[in-house]
Amino acid sequence: MSNSTAGHLRIAVDIGGTFTDLAAFDEAGRKISFGKALSTHHHLVEGIESTVEGAGVSFKDARLFLHGSTIAINTLLERTGADTALLITQGFRDIYEIGRINRPDAYNLFFKKHDPLVRRSSRYEVKERLRADGNVHRELDETHVEQLADELLARGIEAVAILLLHSYRNPAHELRVKEIIQKKLPKAFVTASHELTQEYREFERASTVAANAYIGPRVEKYLGEIETYLKRLDFLGTFYAVQSNGGLFPVSDARVECVRILESGPAAGVIGTQAICAELGLSDAIAFDMGGTTAKAGVIYNGKPLTSSSALIGGYDRALPIQVPMMDIFEVGTGGGSIARLVEGNALRVGPQSAGSQPGPACYGQGGQNPTVTDANLLLGRLDPAHFLGGQMKLDVAAAEKVMQDKIAGPLGISVTQAAEGIVRIAATAMSYAVKGVTTERGLDAGAFSMVVYGGAGPLHASAIARELGIRRVLVPSSPGHFSAYGMLFSDLRYDYVRSCFERLATVSFDRIEALYQEMEERGRAAIAKSAVEPDSIVISRAADMRYVGQEHAVSVDLDNAIFERADRGAIKSAFDAVHLQRYGTSAPNEPSDLVSLRVTVAGLMSKPPREKLAMSGEKLSTEALLAPRKVCFSAQAGFVDTPIYLRDKLQAGNRIHGPALIEEHASTTILMPDDLLVVDAFGNLDISVGGGK
Repeated sequence: MSNSTAGHLRIAVDIGGTFTDLAAFDEAGRKISFGKALSTHHHLVEGIESTVEGAGVSFKDARLFLHGSTIAINTLLERTGADTALLITQGFRDIYEIGRINRPDAYNLFFKKHDPLVRRSSRYEVKERLRADGNVHRELDETHVEQLADELLARGIEAVAILLLHSYRNPAHELRVKEIIQKKLPKAFVTASHELTQEYREFERASTVAANAYIGPRVEKYLGEIETYLKRLDFLGTFYAVQSNGGLFPVSDARVECVRILESGPAAGVIGTQAICAELGLSDAIAFDMGGTTAKAGVIYNGKPLTSSSALIGGYDRALPIQVPMMDIFEVGTGGGSIARLVEGNALRVGPQSAGSQPGPACYGQGGQNPTVTDANLLLGRLDPAHFLGGQMKLDVAAAEKVMQDKIAGPLGISVTQAAEGIVRIAATAMSYAVKGVTTERGLDAGAFSMVVYGGAGPLHASAIARELGIRRVLVPSSPGHFSAYGMLFSDLRYDYVRSCFERLATVSFDRIEALYQEMEERGRAAIAKSAVEPDSIVISRAADMRYVGQEHAVSVDLDNAIFERADRGAIKSAFDAVHLQRYGTSAPNEPSDLVSLRVTVAGLMSKPPREKLAMSGEKLSTEALLAPRKVCFSAQAGFVDTPIYLRDKLQAGNRIHGPALIEEHASTTILMPDDLLVVDAFGNLDISVGGGK
């Protein structure tokens, strides 16, 4: 039920590696406002306070607070989590470290496997065993578990992960072990694998529950600090966290199932892209987000975001798998704060190391001693040093020039301009890999998609990245620097469930799979019914993981409910063949197939902020939109050229701009390369035809 004492605002905050962004929707006045501030990693709540002040809003007036943060993913990647123990079925102590024996680079003599979050000395074997069907093979030795708990207490263990074989079939042993551990270690963060995933594959399950325990204490403390902060500000509304699948769930769930918020900010950006696609009638688009630390890409395909049942966190070669539903996002360590450096042989590298928000790029004037992508853009004239963030931050050109000369240009014997251009070109190429990761590697042609670009640094590089990939159309939404926070305003309540179900499609009982689907759907309805906010409607969608008989890995296939009403095996098989063909370039319509897992998504649809169409004013720009031209370098060969500068908030629907040009706004700058053509569409988006102005 809705909280009748709460206000009329919906506030969304996304904390990134460099900046904290806020988007607020006034449901009474139908107005959206934004705030932005440097992230304060020593005390993240301070960044939230700054954005609230900058946007001129108050939590006293808020009905909903929606939040996404990088704290979970950063804790995992930076290895700053809790001292964690893993309790695992006897005889399987090392499956977490052995993993899948992946060898992505077969001839690399220096290859190194993933580093487990839980060292071997902190992995303990539990005397018990279930069979694959969930029946008990060996009863749980509770006395032994109590002895293990005493040892964990004596060691001062902060978090405990529990992974018992086949608990996805029968969680009884895990539940009892958790009960014993919590009684003995009341202050520890304790998590069991069946609470996070009810899907087979024990290594992935072990990795998921270990990660949840490892990041749990820090995430739980952080979310608790925000709750205390909100109470202090008389917030009477409801606090939701954004999941990695783009959906919302109560913060009480987020404090327990922390791995579900690993990619919360990037997922919200994809949800925002879906909203833009819906209003423009676009069925396919790439969502590209470049912030201060990383660049990320996702895909809208046939009007829906592409999702994945699991993700590899930390890159394929040394990755830790997380087996929870996530937006299918590919990430590279290239952002505005990415550090440029020379490596062996004087080769120029950009990222993945980042200057972050403290000290930040050299031009921030906070003591940064390394050149970054932002410094390069400043030295090429693409950023205005006097009006960065609407004039809130003054950029130090001299500091940027000094570090560029000392660290890159001088050692290479080239000019500062050449060094800066080299950095942005390398960055564009690196970021194109993120787009390829969610298109080409998924059997999709990147050049056939439009690209929606956001993040504070994204529009600076959009045209260059599009040219790398053969993309012909780029869209820059309003307030791209706040877009992930803005996307949260379009998120819905969402719960995902999965049940492993190994059945031959040709002989499976539809009554059995219908019962499994309905059980999951009822769980989702019950979860949404407990929500403090009543959604407008509930939508349920079904999918299945399938493979050909004899295959090891499966693909997820979206299935219409009508297929099950008709018990139409042929339609399920045809849908699977089509997905397999798209993903791998081949299919086998005459070969039998297996059902591996059944999936259900239960979404509680929330009302969305409206997007009003603007009145068309024609191609001619108002005189207020044009600023004094500035010398800008688009290529070191052509040098600096006089370039018109436009104020975005003075542009009107129908306006046309031929490149080269810069379009400046509060938290971002859009570059039009020579030969690009920009048209402002009816919703205020910058619709760029890459090379279309020839």
